[in-house]
Amino acid sequence: MASNAGMSIGDTEPKFKRCEKAGMAAHITISIDAMGGDNGPSTVLDGLAHSHDQNQDIRFLLFGDEADLEKQLKKHSRLSNAVELIHADTAVAMDTKPTQALRKRDGTSMWAAIEAVKEGRANAVVSAGNTGALMAMSRMSLGMMSSIDRPAIAAMWPCQTGRSIVLDVGANVEASASHLLDFAIMGRACAMVLFHKEDPSIGLLNIGSEDLKGHSSIREAAEVLKDPSLRLNYVGFVEGDDISAGTVDVVVTDGFTGNVALKTAEGTARLIGTFVRDSFSQSLLTKLGALFAGSAFKSLRERLDPGTVNGGPFMGLNGLVVKSHGGTDANGYASAVNVAIELARGDFVNRMAKTVERVHTALEQGDSMVADAEFTSAQQQTKKAAVS
Repeated sequence: MASNAGMSIGDTEPKFKRCEKAGMAAHITISIDAMGGDNGPSTVLDGLAHSHDQNQDIRFLLFGDEADLEKQLKKHSRLSNAVELIHADTAVAMDTKPTQALRKRDGTSMWAAIEAVKEGRANAVVSAGNTGALMAMSRMSLGMMSSIDRPAIAAMWPCQTGRSIVLDVGANVEASASHLLDFAIMGRACAMVLFHKEDPSIGLLNIGSEDLKGHSSIREAAEVLKDPSLRLNYVGFVEGDDISAGTVDVVVTDGFTGNVALKTAEGTARLIGTFVRDSFSQSLLTKLGALFAGSAFKSLRERLDPGTVNGGPFMGLNGLVVKSHGGTDANGYASAVNVAIELARGDFVNRMAKTVERVHTALEQGDSMVADAEFTSAQQQTKKAAVS
């Protein structure tokens, strides 16, 4: 069902019941920036169809060119009762600078989709559009969570034990010790929901496992994370090969290092796939071998496909935002939507906020105890000096 063309999210009333509170709706509703990404609405709608087959109780708000979306929806009749179209005049180009995107945000499908979360009409937003613009708009619309200074982007990472979470992978070039602590808290909350673990393990990405390795911010963050009063399952420093080994559930790093690691892993996966194809195309004998091993190679290809773990949540916001890779296919987009659905069902934002509050309270109490001890010691020294 389509809403009136040309209206913004604030002018348009959806045809189903509003979410009374994010994470508390009878039906989970996902807001979709249908114009974002390299491949346009066709991939978005194909991905939604895949996701809907697995989650038929989910509702979708689609923001974009109404005429184009209606044409695309004709190919997916099973989505007709699960979606509502809301017209948006323009899309944010992939090469638009964040500052420019903010100035021209009104009327864009990205801004309207984010605002739906702010207004409680959707539990989460998914976009395959411009990452910088999406982060800037999300921060402006939703705001940062209390006690969190910097947002972070998390990536789902395939590993020997299943999946792990790596953050930050691009939101912050540098990160202080306090920022790394916040990333650890947020990553832990995400792992609790996605991996259904009560106490996920956390590691700081470093150049070695020894306490003296790494720069000062990493070492300072490690000292804080070791504090037993924080009740965080911190296991210590981890190295690059520990990510794929699945040594810990949550790998914490700055955005520069995380993004380099992510792009390196994606490139390595593609390289391995190319090597395998080339090796089995060299002769008739190798081609016959590939034919007999077809099911095994299909499984390997699926495990190496970055799309199977597509969907990076933006951490630290007062709302749930999931970024899909811009060049993903339908299966990859469905994966990003499924991440948003799972996090919304798990009340991720509220659970993360409670964990952040608990840890920061423990830190403040610890600081107060230290300050009280220092004050008492100073008083005792003053008294001794007066007596002498």
